[in-house]
Amino acid sequence: MEASLMKKSILIAFLIFSPVLITYAGEEQEIEKAVKLLPEKYREESAKALTNAGENKKELIAAINSVKEPHREAIGFLLTNMPERDLKELKMSFIVENIEYAYKARETTSWGKAIPDEIFLNYVLPYANLNERRDNWRKDFYEKFLPVVKKCKTMSEAVLKLNKEVFEILKVKYHPTKRPKPDQSPYESIEAGFASCTGLSILLIDACRAVCIPARITGTPMWSDNSGNHNWVEVWDKIWYFIGSSEQTPLNKTWFVDKAKKSDPSNPRHRIYSASFKKTETNFPLIWAPDTKYVSAIDVTRFYTTRRKVEIQVLDKEGGEHKKSEVTIRLNGELIAKDTVGKATEFELAGGLSYDVEVKPLDGSNATVKKEIQISEEDKPQNIVIYLK
Repeated sequence: MEASLMKKSILIAFLIFSPVLITYAGEEQEIEKAVKLLPEKYREESAKALTNAGENKKELIAAINSVKEPHREAIGFLLTNMPERDLKELKMSFIVENIEYAYKARETTSWGKAIPDEIFLNYVLPYANLNERRDNWRKDFYEKFLPVVKKCKTMSEAVLKLNKEVFEILKVKYHPTKRPKPDQSPYESIEAGFASCTGLSILLIDACRAVCIPARITGTPMWSDNSGNHNWVEVWDKIWYFIGSSEQTPLNKTWFVDKAKKSDPSNPRHRIYSASFKKTETNFPLIWAPDTKYVSAIDVTRFYTTRRKVEIQVLDKEGGEHKKSEVTIRLNGELIAKDTVGKATEFELAGGLSYDVEVKPLDGSNATVKKEIQISEEDKPQNIVIYLK
């Protein structure tokens, strides 16, 4: 009798749980099949992301299956670094259109193809900056602002033109109290007609990204004189430059330069941070949402407090001739600058730090040189000569 009851119990349990197990196994197979389409370096984290997406994983898997093969690195990068809120909310159409227009801008603009992939992925491709509402702005801004920069020859020239015209076109102005909230999305700012320094920065960054100009939000939670917080924009043109959104000033010349120089690298409250879509061990401090920790950042304080002009030149040998070369500069693995050096070329780097430099001659030779350089904190001209032999 007991044996019969046990068999019945086992049968009932099997009938109850087998559909669940079959469904789970089917979902696992679906995830495994989808991530195999991605570059290998993204597969493990993308699989975790799909699992964490809950019911929305179907949208994400559909996005993987829908993107063009050359764009699979883009969706792998996004899934690997996407915050959980986006994994559970973003739809296939949003993701695919964002990727397609990011690459369309890269193909259309004269500067797009020269942007290093790692800079493009982290500072052009992302659809958001901080914790703002996720607006589908990419196509709209591409169509609005590509004509604005069409005749510009460099990204730097294009940024200055955008900073002058974006806010006039969108009819958005700065106001500390008339804006509904500090962390407005692009369309929230357009609807309100007013934005904070953060909201203006988000608008300018998204306009830049729409035309394939790498851009990121940068700021401090509190100036060292305790006069308040501030956020602004950094843009990439072979190296990072800074600019105040909706301010008609040249790159690296703004009203807050002196304040930024007095920032305190030893105090997290007075540091300067640049937001990164790629996950890092540092959080971007959101003073309006202090408990939000999913926005990653890079500490760039010293690039404001001890910014130093450094001339780098490449010679074929000691006492020899200048050799035109591609120079790549990294700090703790992060790409800081990449430019072609003929004779002496000036870079602005943070003093008191060591950088990894890679030099590749452009004559087709294999004489690649890797070297560590130390930049002095002293505020004086610095010259570095790198020999290929």
